[in-house]
Amino acid sequence: MRILGIDTSCDDTGVGIVDTAAGRGSDAGTAAVLANVVASQAAVHAPYGGVLPEQASREHLSVIDAVVGRALEEAGLRARDLDAVAATYGPGLAGALLVGLSYGKGLAWGLGVPFVKVHHLEGHLAAAVPAGGLRPPYLCLIASGGHTVLFDVPAEGELRQLGRSLDDAAGEAFDKVARLLGLGFPGGPALAALAATGDADAVDLPRPLAGRGGYDLSFSGLKTAVAVRLEKDPGLAPADVAAAFERRAIDHLIGAATRAARDLDRHDLVVAGGVAANARLRGELGRAGLRVHLPPPGLATDNGAMIALAAARRLASGPADPGDLAADATPYLPLAAEGTRPRDVTRREG
Repeated sequence: MRILGIDTSCDDTGVGIVDTAAGRGSDAGTAAVLANVVASQAAVHAPYGGVLPEQASREHLSVIDAVVGRALEEAGLRARDLDAVAATYGPGLAGALLVGLSYGKGLAWGLGVPFVKVHHLEGHLAAAVPAGGLRPPYLCLIASGGHTVLFDVPAEGELRQLGRSLDDAAGEAFDKVARLLGLGFPGGPALAALAATGDADAVDLPRPLAGRGGYDLSFSGLKTAVAVRLEKDPGLAPADVAAAFERRAIDHLIGAATRAARDLDRHDLVVAGGVAANARLRGELGRAGLRVHLPPPGLATDNGAMIALAAARRLASGPADPGDLAADATPYLPLAAEGTRPRDVTRREG
Protein backbone atom coordinates (compact mmCIF):
# COMPACT_ATOMS: atom_id res chain seq x y z
CA MET A 1 0.00 0.00 0.00
CA ARG A 2 1.38 3.39 -1.03
CA ILE A 3 0.36 6.21 1.29
CA LEU A 4 0.98 9.93 0.87
CA GLY A 5 1.17 11.96 4.08
CA ILE A 6 0.90 15.73 4.50
CA ASP A 7 1.95 17.85 7.47
CA THR A 8 1.29 21.61 7.59
CA SER A 9 0.91 21.95 11.35
CA CYS A 10 3.27 24.92 11.63
CA ASP A 11 5.65 26.56 9.15
CA ASP A 12 7.07 23.62 7.17
CA THR A 13 5.17 22.08 4.27
CA GLY A 14 5.93 18.38 4.51
CA VAL A 15 4.86 15.67 2.07
CA GLY A 16 6.05 12.08 2.30
CA ILE A 17 5.20 8.78 0.66
CA VAL A 18 5.63 5.33 2.21
CA ASP A 19 5.11 1.82 0.85
CA THR A 20 4.00 -0.87 3.29
CA ALA A 21 4.77 -3.67 0.82
CA ALA A 22 8.47 -2.71 0.80
CA GLY A 23 8.78 -1.97 4.48
CA ARG A 24 9.98 -5.21 6.00
CA GLY A 25 12.99 -4.32 8.09
CA SER A 26 12.96 -0.62 7.26
CA ASP A 27 14.64 1.62 9.84
CA ALA A 28 11.79 4.10 9.43
CA GLY A 29 9.18 1.76 10.84
CA THR A 30 6.81 -0.79 9.31
CA ALA A 31 6.82 0.89 5.88
CA ALA A 32 9.61 2.01 3.56
CA VAL A 33 9.93 5.75 3.01
CA LEU A 34 9.88 6.41 -0.74
CA ALA A 35 9.89 10.20 -0.52
CA ASN A 36 10.18 12.87 2.15
CA VAL A 37 10.04 16.45 0.86
CA VAL A 38 9.94 19.46 3.18
CA ALA A 39 9.60 23.07 2.05
CA SER A 40 10.95 25.30 4.81
CA GLN A 41 9.60 28.77 5.57
CA ALA A 42 12.57 29.72 7.76
CA ALA A 43 13.67 32.56 5.49
CA VAL A 44 10.13 33.98 5.45
CA HIS A 45 9.79 34.16 9.24
CA ALA A 46 13.43 34.88 10.16
CA PRO A 47 13.03 38.69 10.14
CA TYR A 48 10.33 38.38 12.83
CA GLY A 49 12.17 35.93 15.09
CA GLY A 50 9.23 33.53 15.05
CA VAL A 51 6.39 32.14 12.98
CA LEU A 52 3.64 34.49 11.77
CA PRO A 53 0.55 32.24 11.61
CA GLU A 54 -1.26 34.04 8.78
CA GLN A 55 1.86 34.23 6.66
CA ALA A 56 2.54 30.55 7.29
CA SER A 57 -0.89 29.64 5.93
CA ARG A 58 -0.33 31.68 2.78
CA GLU A 59 3.05 30.08 2.19
CA HIS A 60 1.55 26.60 2.55
CA LEU A 61 -1.09 27.50 -0.03
CA SER A 62 1.52 28.74 -2.47
CA VAL A 63 3.78 25.66 -2.37
CA ILE A 64 1.76 22.60 -1.39
CA ASP A 65 0.87 21.54 -4.91
CA ALA A 66 4.51 21.75 -5.99
CA VAL A 67 5.71 19.86 -2.89
CA VAL A 68 3.24 17.04 -3.58
CA GLY A 69 4.54 16.92 -7.15
CA ARG A 70 8.14 16.73 -5.97
CA ALA A 71 7.30 13.92 -3.56
CA LEU A 72 5.60 11.90 -6.29
CA GLU A 73 8.57 12.47 -8.59
CA GLU A 74 11.03 11.44 -5.86
CA ALA A 75 9.03 8.24 -5.27
CA GLY A 76 8.76 7.52 -8.99
CA LEU A 77 4.97 7.48 -8.79
CA ARG A 78 1.94 9.17 -10.30
CA ALA A 79 -0.99 10.33 -8.19
CA ARG A 80 -3.13 7.46 -9.45
CA ASP A 81 -0.60 5.00 -7.99
CA LEU A 82 -1.52 6.06 -4.44
CA ASP A 83 -3.67 3.77 -2.29
CA ALA A 84 -4.41 6.24 0.54
CA VAL A 85 -3.81 9.84 1.61
CA ALA A 86 -3.25 11.11 5.16
CA ALA A 87 -2.90 14.57 6.70
CA THR A 88 -2.36 16.16 10.09
CA TYR A 89 -5.57 17.52 11.63
CA GLY A 90 -4.07 18.78 14.90
CA PRO A 91 -2.58 20.15 17.00
CA GLY A 92 -1.02 23.16 15.32
CA LEU A 93 -1.80 26.55 13.81
CA ALA A 94 -5.43 26.58 12.69
CA GLY A 95 -4.94 28.19 9.30
CA ALA A 96 -1.85 26.13 8.51
CA LEU A 97 -3.60 22.88 9.45
CA LEU A 98 -6.56 23.73 7.20
CA VAL A 99 -4.33 23.99 4.14
CA GLY A 100 -2.86 20.50 4.40
CA LEU A 101 -6.03 18.89 5.71
CA SER A 102 -8.19 20.34 2.93
CA TYR A 103 -5.66 19.45 0.26
CA GLY A 104 -5.35 15.89 1.56
CA LYS A 105 -9.12 15.38 1.67
CA GLY A 106 -9.54 16.75 -1.84
CA LEU A 107 -6.74 14.59 -3.22
CA ALA A 108 -8.13 11.43 -1.60
CA TRP A 109 -11.67 12.18 -2.78
CA GLY A 110 -10.51 12.90 -6.31
CA LEU A 111 -8.50 9.67 -6.49
CA GLY A 112 -11.23 7.62 -4.85
CA VAL A 113 -8.88 6.33 -2.13
CA PRO A 114 -9.22 6.32 1.69
CA PHE A 115 -8.32 9.42 3.69
CA VAL A 116 -6.78 9.11 7.17
CA LYS A 117 -6.65 11.96 9.68
CA VAL A 118 -3.51 11.83 11.86
CA HIS A 119 -2.59 13.44 15.16
CA HIS A 120 0.68 15.34 14.74
CA LEU A 121 2.29 13.70 17.79
CA GLU A 122 1.18 10.27 16.60
CA GLY A 123 3.26 10.98 13.52
CA HIS A 124 6.34 11.77 15.60
CA LEU A 125 5.91 8.52 17.51
CA ALA A 126 5.48 6.50 14.31
CA ALA A 127 8.77 7.89 12.98
CA ALA A 128 10.64 6.90 16.14
CA VAL A 129 9.30 3.40 16.87
CA PRO A 130 11.78 0.87 15.43
CA ALA A 131 11.17 -1.58 12.60
CA GLY A 132 8.82 -4.36 13.59
CA GLY A 133 7.30 -2.21 16.31
CA LEU A 134 8.05 -2.15 20.02
CA ARG A 135 6.19 -4.19 22.57
CA PRO A 136 4.91 -2.36 25.66
CA PRO A 137 5.61 -1.36 28.28
CA TYR A 138 7.82 1.58 27.30
CA LEU A 139 8.08 5.36 27.68
CA CYS A 140 7.74 8.05 24.99
CA LEU A 141 9.31 11.49 25.18
CA ILE A 142 8.23 14.00 22.54
CA ALA A 143 10.33 17.17 22.51
CA SER A 144 9.82 19.69 19.73
CA GLY A 145 9.24 23.37 19.10
CA GLY A 146 5.58 23.09 20.03
CA HIS A 147 5.35 20.13 22.39
CA THR A 148 7.26 18.58 25.27
CA VAL A 149 5.39 15.62 26.75
CA LEU A 150 6.35 12.38 28.50
CA PHE A 151 4.05 9.38 28.01
CA ASP A 152 3.86 5.89 29.43
CA VAL A 153 2.70 3.07 27.14
CA PRO A 154 1.76 0.33 29.64
CA ALA A 155 -0.04 -1.89 27.10
CA GLU A 156 -0.86 -2.04 23.42
CA GLY A 157 -3.25 0.76 22.50
CA GLU A 158 -2.85 2.56 25.85
CA LEU A 159 -1.13 5.91 26.25
CA ARG A 160 -0.88 7.78 29.55
CA GLN A 161 0.55 11.26 29.99
CA LEU A 162 3.04 11.37 32.86
CA GLY A 163 4.37 14.89 32.53
CA ARG A 164 4.64 17.91 30.25
CA SER A 165 6.29 21.28 30.02
CA LEU A 166 4.50 23.74 32.25
CA ASP A 167 5.47 26.64 29.98
CA ASP A 168 7.75 26.74 26.92
CA ALA A 169 8.31 23.64 24.83
CA ALA A 170 11.95 22.51 24.72
CA GLY A 171 12.47 23.47 21.09
CA GLU A 172 10.78 26.83 21.67
CA ALA A 173 13.23 27.54 24.50
CA PHE A 174 16.17 26.66 22.25
CA ASP A 175 14.89 29.12 19.64
CA LYS A 176 14.35 31.89 22.21
CA VAL A 177 17.81 31.52 23.72
CA ALA A 178 19.30 31.45 20.23
CA ARG A 179 17.57 34.78 19.58
CA LEU A 180 19.08 36.20 22.77
CA LEU A 181 22.48 35.17 21.42
CA GLY A 182 21.82 36.76 18.04
CA LEU A 183 21.71 33.45 16.18
CA GLY A 184 18.54 34.10 14.19
CA PHE A 185 15.55 31.85 13.49
CA PRO A 186 15.15 28.91 13.65
CA GLY A 187 17.81 28.88 16.31
CA GLY A 188 17.91 25.33 17.68
CA PRO A 189 20.44 23.86 15.24
CA ALA A 190 22.60 27.02 15.33
CA LEU A 191 22.61 27.03 19.14
CA ALA A 192 23.61 23.35 19.25
CA ALA A 193 26.46 23.99 16.81
CA LEU A 194 27.69 26.94 18.87
CA ALA A 195 27.37 24.98 22.13
CA ALA A 196 29.68 22.29 20.76
CA THR A 197 32.51 24.88 20.83
CA GLY A 198 31.78 26.23 24.33
CA ASP A 199 32.49 25.37 27.96
CA ALA A 200 29.29 24.48 29.82
CA ASP A 201 31.03 24.95 33.19
CA ALA A 202 31.94 28.56 32.46
CA VAL A 203 28.40 29.88 33.03
CA ASP A 204 26.34 28.85 36.04
CA LEU A 205 22.65 28.40 35.24
CA PRO A 206 19.90 27.03 37.50
CA ARG A 207 18.47 23.53 37.24
CA PRO A 208 14.79 23.76 36.23
CA LEU A 209 12.33 22.54 38.90
CA ALA A 210 15.24 21.53 41.13
CA GLY A 211 14.14 19.32 44.02
CA ARG A 212 10.56 19.09 42.82
CA GLY A 213 10.66 15.52 41.50
CA GLY A 214 7.86 14.15 39.38
CA TYR A 215 7.90 14.19 35.61
CA ASP A 216 6.80 17.70 34.62
CA LEU A 217 9.27 20.03 32.92
CA SER A 218 9.85 23.76 32.65
CA PHE A 219 12.10 25.81 30.36
CA SER A 220 10.86 29.39 30.77
CA GLY A 221 12.89 30.04 33.94
CA LEU A 222 16.05 28.69 32.32
CA LYS A 223 15.52 30.99 29.33
CA THR A 224 14.99 33.95 31.67
CA ALA A 225 18.15 33.07 33.59
CA VAL A 226 20.11 33.27 30.34
CA ALA A 227 18.60 36.69 29.58
CA VAL A 228 19.50 37.98 33.05
CA ARG A 229 23.10 36.69 32.85
CA LEU A 230 23.60 38.28 29.43
CA GLU A 231 22.22 41.60 30.68
CA LYS A 232 24.44 41.61 33.78
CA ASP A 233 27.55 40.38 31.98
CA PRO A 234 27.44 41.16 28.24
CA GLY A 235 31.06 40.01 28.00
CA LEU A 236 30.15 36.35 28.43
CA ALA A 237 31.28 34.14 25.56
CA PRO A 238 28.18 33.21 23.52
CA ALA A 239 29.51 29.68 23.01
CA ASP A 240 29.79 29.16 26.77
CA VAL A 241 26.26 30.46 27.35
CA ALA A 242 24.94 28.18 24.63
CA ALA A 243 26.76 25.18 26.09
CA ALA A 244 25.52 25.88 29.62
CA PHE A 245 21.93 26.29 28.47
CA GLU A 246 22.00 23.19 26.29
CA ARG A 247 23.42 21.08 29.13
CA ARG A 248 20.75 22.20 31.60
CA ALA A 249 17.92 21.72 29.08
CA ILE A 250 19.06 18.26 27.97
CA ASP A 251 19.77 17.11 31.53
CA HIS A 252 16.26 18.26 32.49
CA LEU A 253 14.68 16.17 29.73
CA ILE A 254 16.74 13.09 30.52
CA GLY A 255 16.14 13.48 34.26
CA ALA A 256 12.35 13.32 33.88
CA ALA A 257 12.56 10.31 31.57
CA THR A 258 14.98 8.36 33.76
CA ARG A 259 12.96 9.05 36.93
CA ALA A 260 9.85 7.73 35.22
CA ALA A 261 11.74 4.67 33.96
CA ARG A 262 12.98 3.94 37.48
CA ASP A 263 9.63 4.51 39.16
CA LEU A 264 7.60 2.53 36.63
CA ASP A 265 10.22 -0.13 35.87
CA ARG A 266 10.51 0.73 32.17
CA HIS A 267 13.56 -0.22 30.11
CA ASP A 268 12.73 1.24 26.67
CA LEU A 269 12.41 4.91 25.79
CA VAL A 270 11.13 6.27 22.47
CA VAL A 271 12.30 9.85 21.82
CA ALA A 272 10.67 11.88 19.03
CA GLY A 273 10.29 15.45 17.83
CA GLY A 274 12.76 17.97 16.46
CA VAL A 275 14.87 18.08 19.63
CA ALA A 276 15.55 14.36 19.10
CA ALA A 277 18.00 15.46 16.40
CA ASN A 278 20.17 17.24 19.01
CA ALA A 279 23.59 15.57 19.17
CA ARG A 280 24.05 16.14 22.92
CA LEU A 281 20.65 14.61 23.69
CA ARG A 282 21.47 11.56 21.58
CA GLY A 283 24.86 11.18 23.23
CA GLU A 284 23.61 11.55 26.80
CA LEU A 285 20.71 9.17 26.22
CA GLY A 286 23.24 6.54 25.22
CA ARG A 287 24.61 6.70 28.76
CA ALA A 288 21.23 6.76 30.52
CA GLY A 289 20.97 3.00 31.01
CA LEU A 290 17.87 2.63 28.81
CA ARG A 291 17.23 1.07 25.43
CA VAL A 292 16.65 4.25 23.45
CA HIS A 293 14.75 4.37 20.15
CA LEU A 294 15.25 7.49 18.02
CA PRO A 295 13.94 8.48 14.59
CA PRO A 296 16.39 8.80 11.69
CA PRO A 297 17.61 12.44 11.65
CA GLY A 298 15.55 13.20 8.52
CA LEU A 299 12.35 12.14 10.28
CA ALA A 300 12.94 13.90 13.62
CA THR A 301 11.60 17.32 12.64
CA ASP A 302 8.11 17.95 11.21
CA ASN A 303 7.62 16.07 7.94
CA GLY A 304 4.99 14.33 5.85
CA ALA A 305 6.61 10.88 5.88
CA MET A 306 5.90 10.51 9.60
CA ILE A 307 2.21 11.22 8.93
CA ALA A 308 2.17 8.55 6.24
CA LEU A 309 3.90 6.10 8.62
CA ALA A 310 1.27 6.75 11.29
CA ALA A 311 -1.48 6.19 8.72
CA ALA A 312 0.17 2.94 7.65
CA ARG A 313 0.05 1.66 11.22
CA ARG A 314 -3.58 2.70 11.51
CA LEU A 315 -4.57 0.98 8.25
CA ALA A 316 -2.69 -2.18 9.23
CA SER A 317 -5.23 -2.67 12.01
CA GLY A 318 -8.35 -2.03 9.94
CA PRO A 319 -9.92 0.05 7.16
CA ALA A 320 -9.94 3.82 7.21
CA ASP A 321 -12.85 5.52 8.93
CA PRO A 322 -15.05 7.21 6.28
CA GLY A 323 -15.77 9.85 8.89
CA ASP A 324 -12.19 11.11 8.61
CA LEU A 325 -13.23 12.99 5.47
CA ALA A 326 -15.38 15.20 7.73
CA ALA A 327 -12.54 15.92 10.18
CA ASP A 328 -11.93 19.57 10.99
CA ALA A 329 -8.65 21.21 11.93
CA THR A 330 -8.18 21.01 15.69
CA PRO A 331 -5.48 23.42 16.95
CA TYR A 332 -5.57 22.16 20.56
CA LEU A 333 -5.58 18.39 20.59
CA PRO A 334 -4.05 16.31 23.41
CA LEU A 335 -2.77 12.90 22.43
CA ALA A 336 -3.64 11.35 25.79
CA ALA A 337 -5.23 12.43 29.02
CA GLU A 338 -3.08 12.92 32.08
CA GLY A 339 -2.83 9.68 34.00
CA THR A 340 -2.47 8.98 37.68
CA ARG A 341 0.34 6.77 38.86
CA PRO A 342 -0.31 3.38 40.42
CA ARG A 343 -0.74 3.65 44.17
CA ASP A 344 2.45 1.71 44.86
CA VAL A 345 4.61 4.13 42.84
CA THR A 346 6.28 6.88 44.87
CA ARG A 347 7.60 10.07 43.31
CA ARG A 348 11.29 10.45 43.88
CA GLU A 349 13.28 13.61 44.12
CA GLY A 350 16.14 14.30 41.72
